[in-house]
Amino acid sequence: MHRIRAFLNHPCFFWAVLAVPSIPMIIGFGSGRASPESLLHPSGEFAARLMIVAMMLTPLRMLFPAASWLRWLARRRRALGVAAFAYAALHTLFYIVDMESLRAMAAESLTLGIWTGWAAMLIFVPLAITSSDGAMRRMRKWWPVVHRWVYGAAILTLIHWIFVHNNLGPALVNFIPLALLEAYRVTMYLTSNIWRFS
Repeated sequence: MHRIRAFLNHPCFFWAVLAVPSIPMIIGFGSGRASPESLLHPSGEFAARLMIVAMMLTPLRMLFPAASWLRWLARRRRALGVAAFAYAALHTLFYIVDMESLRAMAAESLTLGIWTGWAAMLIFVPLAITSSDGAMRRMRKWWPVVHRWVYGAAILTLIHWIFVHNNLGPALVNFIPLALLEAYRVTMYLTSNIWRFS
């Protein structure tokens, strides 16, 4: 039993679980059985959903402080964030291959649904690069400042999702739980400060 628990708690096992959805995408793309266009939606969805899960953990822990499974996930939050970046990078690769040329990409680069996606990806890059313990130690007080950029990335991702698919519903279904939890978090923060200074 101890060995099973140690195996399930090992970081490599968690990374393997996070990688599972990418395997059929990569195999399908590499073998030619799946077109890059058909892989854009699933890779983008996994990137967005993993980012959302990572962002939901803090307000969820405020709501359920005794939940051990939330503590377990919170210890792996940076892994969720890096996995979100990896799926976003995969999504970007599929987009570039699907567009076939820089001219085609440039022609639509200023449309709202496209430039917001690129902007979100640009934010993801420094977040992923600085997700190690070493980066946290070197950056000190600047580390949380930089990683708050994820809120901007989340808003850009939401706009990207809505305007690329021209469909409000699916994007809101994924982002509304995060918005509600963040609203709860902000409300609790403001309330505690009002009580402290009253």
